[in-house]
Amino acid sequence: MKTKTDIKDHFVIVMAGGRGERFWPVSREKMPKQLLALLGKRSFLQEAVDRVLPLVPAKNIFVITTEAQLPEVRKQLPKIPKQNLIAEPIGRDTCAAVTLGAALVGARSTTGVMAVLPADHVIPDEKKFQQVLADAFDLAARGQAIITIGIKPTEPATGYGYIRVGEALPPPPGVKAYKTVFHRAEQFVEKPHFDRALEYVNTGQYRWNAGMFIWSFVTVTEGLQKHQPEMYAACQRWFKVANQPAKLAKVLAKEYPDIKRISIDYALMEHAQNVIVADGAFEWDDLGAWNALARHLKPDPEGNCAVADFIHVDAARNLIYDARTKDRRTPIAVVGLRDSILVQTDDAVLLAHKSQAQKVKELVKKLTEDARLKKLV
Repeated sequence: MKTKTDIKDHFVIVMAGGRGERFWPVSREKMPKQLLALLGKRSFLQEAVDRVLPLVPAKNIFVITTEAQLPEVRKQLPKIPKQNLIAEPIGRDTCAAVTLGAALVGARSTTGVMAVLPADHVIPDEKKFQQVLADAFDLAARGQAIITIGIKPTEPATGYGYIRVGEALPPPPGVKAYKTVFHRAEQFVEKPHFDRALEYVNTGQYRWNAGMFIWSFVTVTEGLQKHQPEMYAACQRWFKVANQPAKLAKVLAKEYPDIKRISIDYALMEHAQNVIVADGAFEWDDLGAWNALARHLKPDPEGNCAVADFIHVDAARNLIYDARTKDRRTPIAVVGLRDSILVQTDDAVLLAHKSQAQKVKELVKKLTEDARLKKLV
């Protein structure tokens, strides 16, 4: 029986390559959502790294980002070694990033256990999160388990994938019971429509798929070998040069454009038989669009949430966000506006209905196609 792993064998891959388009006009290509401090003094990326530092040494944390974002990532994370901040030459979805992460970890330790975590989640209770992650690290080190953290749904959200879970699993033989409850994963389900989501929440058998994974280097590479042989072959090639940053950058620049664009959920999680779900018994939010931000701001008596010098008459349930530099801020006055999002930056203003918040992404696409407005992206 494998004993508890040493912290020096624990690694974290933070996925920080997203463009955060739904948070335009504050989120831009070079400064996307994960690099912004929308809810405090630290950016989402800095908070993601701060959360894992008690469990993993700084030298074992890797951040996978884009060329455009790399300078700002370096600036924000001075404690993380420069060679651990890796830019993908081109976005190729999460399976490519996981494969690259596995190569980086394997090159340091073939007995390593790695957590793959998004850079832009809001997790107010760090201690509870750390407990779940520590238990998942331990379980992943003992066998061939692919572990994903599932969040107990608090509402019939249609923006998340769901996982159907089986009975709670006992701890491995000879291991003291974990504080975290683990289940066998029975089925991954796509983002459902509202009625189906309501059904899922009411059964108590479903968890939100939070996109957080924990596995050993051996387990994830075996999974890729079985279900994504091309990715496995790429992992083998990258593994050989992973400790030589200049060489790795050269190989990635050459190979990345031809890598299959596929998410880790489709590529591996939905096919694997050894998936275990850890109950994420902590507050969690995946800030998908502007309206989600309101959940973390104190509303006034009419339900308006404002990060601004805001005054109104007969306005209700709006989100008002002033991201202008301090010397350029002026009062934002609103009359009769309801259920809307108003965001002001130094060079742009967004006004949207809350129900249409997801469509900001379509707006960014339009801006990209307009030569006159492209600079705003």
